[in-house]
Amino acid sequence: MSTTVIEAEETARTEISPSPESQRRRPSRRVVLLGSAALIWLLGFLFLHGTATLALPTSELTDLHRTLNHFNSWVASNRSDNPVFLYLLSPLRTGVDAVANAFMAIFAASPTGLRLPEIGWLGTVALLGWIAWAVGNARVALLTVAVFTFFGLQGLFVEAAYTFALVLTAVLLSLCVGIPLGVLAGISNRFEKAVTPVLDFMQILPSFVYLAPLALVFLIGPASAVIATVIYAAPPIIRLTAHGIRGIPENTREASDSLGTTALQRLFTLQIPMARRTIVMGINQGTMAALSMVTIAALIAAPGLGQVVVRALQSLDVGTAVNAGLSIVLMAITLDRVTTAASERAKPKTQRRQSNLPRRLRTILLVVGFAVVVVLVQLSRTVLWAAQFPKDVNFGPAIVSGVAEASGWIQTHFSLVTETFREGMTVSLLNPFQTFLTDTPFFILFAVLALAAYAFGGWKLTALVLACLAAIAYLGLWGDAMVTLASTLVATVIVMLLGVVFGVAMGRSKRLDNFLRPILDAGQTLPSFVYLVPFLGLFGATRFTAIVAGVIYAAPAAIKIMADGITGVSPTVVEAAVSSGSTPWQVITKVQLPMARKSLGLAANQGLIYVLAMVVVGALVGAGGLGYDVVGGFVQSSLFGKGLAAGLAIVFLGILLDRITQAAAFAAPARSPHTAKPTPNSVPNTKEA
Repeated sequence: MSTTVIEAEETARTEISPSPESQRRRPSRRVVLLGSAALIWLLGFLFLHGTATLALPTSELTDLHRTLNHFNSWVASNRSDNPVFLYLLSPLRTGVDAVANAFMAIFAASPTGLRLPEIGWLGTVALLGWIAWAVGNARVALLTVAVFTFFGLQGLFVEAAYTFALVLTAVLLSLCVGIPLGVLAGISNRFEKAVTPVLDFMQILPSFVYLAPLALVFLIGPASAVIATVIYAAPPIIRLTAHGIRGIPENTREASDSLGTTALQRLFTLQIPMARRTIVMGINQGTMAALSMVTIAALIAAPGLGQVVVRALQSLDVGTAVNAGLSIVLMAITLDRVTTAASERAKPKTQRRQSNLPRRLRTILLVVGFAVVVVLVQLSRTVLWAAQFPKDVNFGPAIVSGVAEASGWIQTHFSLVTETFREGMTVSLLNPFQTFLTDTPFFILFAVLALAAYAFGGWKLTALVLACLAAIAYLGLWGDAMVTLASTLVATVIVMLLGVVFGVAMGRSKRLDNFLRPILDAGQTLPSFVYLVPFLGLFGATRFTAIVAGVIYAAPAAIKIMADGITGVSPTVVEAAVSSGSTPWQVITKVQLPMARKSLGLAANQGLIYVLAMVVVGALVGAGGLGYDVVGGFVQSSLFGKGLAAGLAIVFLGILLDRITQAAAFAAPARSPHTAKPTPNSVPNTKEA
């Protein structure tokens, strides 16, 4: 960029904007509103703290909670003769249960006799390895075989097989629901507008929230777990399928129409085949969501690895939790790699990586491999050692004892460091901020959040925020909601600090980006359950453990969004700033971060949603708040109503946080009321210059 262009831009900017003194004298309306909100909050806390806090003791219930308990009892007593259950919900549960039981009987354990599966461990490993090779490549096939064999060496093959069977059931049902709805959303604008808010709502909710109402309607067990997983995993499949259908170039569709094809022919011969890779990417996202949900569904008696982790967390058995958590991590990595390899093979031939094997040779090897699989499957059905993984080849107890010893050693030698850090953060940051929220009168927080919503989104957002706050207060869990909000906001601030630091570094260094991005991608594939395990050994069962786990869980998404935002800043603008004598710090703070403002807001939005999901799950290790109420509703029938109300409160809290941060991310830059708006001719066209 030439000096003349820079001078022209500076001249135009001077003509458009008032003087610095005028800007300081006349702040923007948004700044005034946010400043007023902060002042109201501070004054309200100083003069009215401890009053109108809507606190509810842990053992007490409201009339709404008792009403929900009565509703639970009514459902239990009318399940056998109510028409809705007889002709809709019970058949649905029976059908899903039959599919889930069939897959569990095939891979995990049959319900009769010696409870051996229809396909023993050897046949399962061979079959899954062959499928991974067929849809992906030899590398992911070897990974699949190695990982499922390692499950047996851990002594967790049956538990892993249960988890895999439930994931497989949920993914297949999600595809039956998600792909047709995604295709319909891709070809119909009206349907897309109708379904988008529903998908937004489903993806905002933490996975924890699905469990209580579904357990009420479908009872606890595999059927409820699969239905909850389908609801949680279907949205990404629907979205990416619709995106793939809509992403086909217009001229390609016009060429197809000119040949006289009908809408149905165009759909099956053009649109779906061309959107195949995007659809497979949706399957990848849905599969990872399904695994995450299936592990958490252990709280409603879903069998598998999640059950092992839940029991270990409840008994603070770090060794067992790590052993099972390692299995979940390996399964997540395997499923991710297989579906990613499948999406690579779904590319057009011209865009695929060249295979080392000729196509005909690969086909021959697959046929030979299938014959070997058939032999091994039959062997696993006839020989005990091939049907049930040998118990004398089991490294699981050694892993459990080794981790327990390592955890004890760390707690013995580093307890001073970890406890000092935990107590320092808790006393100096978390407790004061939580007190600031819980002791502020509820009507003050209503006013503060309403002003913030109006500053970013206007009256519509303000009305939505006030409705969510009123719903939380009506549910009788205002105090617990503020505890959850405090932990969420503290963790989100830390996430954003990490996101800005590492995101900027990755955006400015291609080498660092290439190094960190695979690690971040791997971090995003892991179920939220897993993050609690290592920090339980370091910090014990406290809310601080949940906050640290939430930070680690949410940081990859925020870092990647910030890195992409920094990378997206025009290199021409950066070069112009450098050539004008700006230091690297000035380039970052004056050019790149301001121009990546939307990415910053989006990172905060995603960070909040991820952290909220993790903090709620953190109730299993003493996080308290709404998550504790939800878990209590699972454990004690007398607290079911309170647990269900807590789930609804999490929904409203999630909507509130999501909408405010979305509005902040995409709000127009703040401008002084007396600043002249630029006209099309007031700024020179730098490209033409």
